[in-house]
Amino acid sequence: MTQSVIIERVHQETPEIRCFDLKPEDGAVQIVPGAHIDVHLPGGLIRQYSLWNGPSETDTYRIGVKREAEGRGGSAAMHALQPGDRLEISAPRNNFALADNDGPALLLAGGIGITPLLSMARHLHARGQDHTLHLFARNAEHAPFLRELGDLPHAPVHLGLIPPTLDKVLAGLLADPDPQAHLYLCGPGPFMDLVERQAAIAGWPQARVHLERFSADPESIDTSGDTFEVILKQSGQSITVEEGQTIIEAMEEAGIVPLTSCEQGVCGTCMTTVIEGEPDHRDDYLSAAEKAAGNVIMPCVSRCKGKRLVLDL
Repeated sequence: MTQSVIIERVHQETPEIRCFDLKPEDGAVQIVPGAHIDVHLPGGLIRQYSLWNGPSETDTYRIGVKREAEGRGGSAAMHALQPGDRLEISAPRNNFALADNDGPALLLAGGIGITPLLSMARHLHARGQDHTLHLFARNAEHAPFLRELGDLPHAPVHLGLIPPTLDKVLAGLLADPDPQAHLYLCGPGPFMDLVERQAAIAGWPQARVHLERFSADPESIDTSGDTFEVILKQSGQSITVEEGQTIIEAMEEAGIVPLTSCEQGVCGTCMTTVIEGEPDHRDDYLSAAEKAAGNVIMPCVSRCKGKRLVLDL
């Protein structure tokens, strides 16, 4: 189910990032820090954008969109929109929620990855919970939300840091973690990988490290493995997934049009219930517990450990 919204305001946050205020026509807004919405764009594109709303901003959904020169059209379509345009969006979904505790929070953002973390920091500030939000950007011109960061008591900005200096700064921030602290990170893949490595070195328990990836490296997507069969339970159709092919690609080859978006295993749009068979999970969306349960699969990247999968499609 989708919700109709009108673009109430557009402003240029940085040379690459444009912000949109989306006002629901029914006036209902649901804000949970860390959540994102699916935006249905002209031409059938569906893209996910995190909300950066603070707790008092309850009449519009606020998103920031970075124009990606090498993207697949979503950011270009968003940047072409104007105030007054209408869109359909999903209800907010949250796979990057704040932990249910009152311990300190360390939030590390790389560039546009600040959007969900800014919402988290604004909510934490409003309820008086100890937190620090660090933004890493290449320079002041490309650092988003400096006005909003200026309203927070602990929100330093780090500009122009590259390895090995970046490694050392992160190591210092992550050193000697508080036993009750939780770490939240979001940003470009290399930044996320570096933070994860430094957190592991510093002794952060994996259960207290929370992250959200906007995209995966297309070259890192592994489609190797033996041929297997996928049965679509609802239609009774059987398709063969070859080596070097994703389940989504095999479905499309068979004339089936699946619901999908990123096709990189990071957005969750194509998540499908597994009825029979053992998934070979290769996504960056599901938690370790969800992967171990084997009840759902991301068919855009994941495969089968056996010869047969039965999916609820």
